Amino acid sequence: MTQPPYPQPDSAGGRPAPPAGWPAQQPGPGWPGPYQQPAAPYQQPGPYPQHAPYQQPGPGGPQAYQPVGPGQPPVAPTAKRIPEDQPFVVRPSLGKRALTLGLVTLVVGLVLACPIGLAASSEGGGAGLLFIIPVVMLVFAVPVGLQLWLVSSGGPVLALGPAGLWIKTRPTRGQAIWLPWVAVERIYLRRWGLEKMLCVKPRDPRVGSGLGAFTAFDSGMQQAFFGTGFTATVNHADRSEDEIMRAVAGYAAGRCQVG
Repeated sequence: MTQPPYPQPDSAGGRPAPPAGWPAQQPGPGWPGPYQQPAAPYQQPGPYPQHAPYQQPGPGGPQAYQPVGPGQPPVAPTAKRIPEDQPFVVRPSLGKRALTLGLVTLVVGLVLACPIGLAASSEGGGAGLLFIIPVVMLVFAVPVGLQLWLVSSGGPVLALGPAGLWIKTRPTRGQAIWLPWVAVERIYLRRWGLEKMLCVKPRDPRVGSGLGAFTAFDSGMQQAFFGTGFTATVNHADRSEDEIMRAVAGYAAGRCQVG
């Protein structure tokens, strides 16, 4: 019996074509259809999206305070002036300061004027002694005016925010340092003479070192008087003492001792 020849594949490389005389057959269920060339060629995927470069946070944020090893002081941001864009800012009151210094100068002048006046009115005295009084008053007025200028030109004395606080490193200049609340051990009030100061004691006493010889000198004197080098006036400020302390307790939120 003669068998038809074995079907040969067609030239297109698809399913074998039946020879002449074979009945046309349809593919059964599940049989794949003929291979079809895709309409678009395969394309290599483009480069993956790149992330934005990391940016170091600016001063004033909690990440800016960097504690380091035990042999080195922590690095804290500093500024020439306390930023005035903080939620709570305390500025010096020029009127209160001028009133206090004016009264002090007046008292000193009266104390000196009384004996000078008695000496001038005595038999052996002369009216020329009275000219000593304005000279002495002028001597006192010059440093008073200089202090008022330094206070008014130094900017705010304290600024508070949810992350931390700004406070001066020198009492008469604008240089300031930023401390997060977790780096503050205690905030308290202390009076020295006619000045009542808010004192900020950091947990690490080395904070603020390396800021210059003048800052070290001022900080050393404040350490002797107030127990810390970071202070801000409360009785010569544009806000009341109660308002300042309420703001300190609110922004600190128990992260440091207040009082």
